[in-house]
Amino acid sequence: MKRAFLGEFEEVVLLTVAILDEGAYGVTITQEIEQQTGRSVGFSTVHTTLQRLEEKGFLSSTMGGATAERGGRRKRFFAVTAAGRKALAEVKQVRTQLWDALPPQTLQLMGI
Repeated sequence: MKRAFLGEFEEVVLLTVAILDEGAYGVTITQEIEQQTGRSVGFSTVHTTLQRLEEKGFLSSTMGGATAERGGRRKRFFAVTAAGRKALAEVKQVRTQLWDALPPQTLQLMGI
């Protein structure tokens, strides 16, 4: 079985879409990443990553209705696909295995 590989930022974006559920669109995703990680991210970086994740089949998107506050423009909402959920589960499993493989003395030096 071929394992899905995600870059660190792809993983963060995918997790954020999962957190936001039905409210996941470019602006809310960017804001949530900044709130959760404390790091500033550009909207264009998030947008590019969303497109890449959709091309990989980890996200799907739908267009919402036009709103007056957006000047009649529509929002593109994102959702994690079954392949995206599987990729996240695989990443979590690998990270857990790596953390579990750390020797106790290393964990102690890390203060964990």
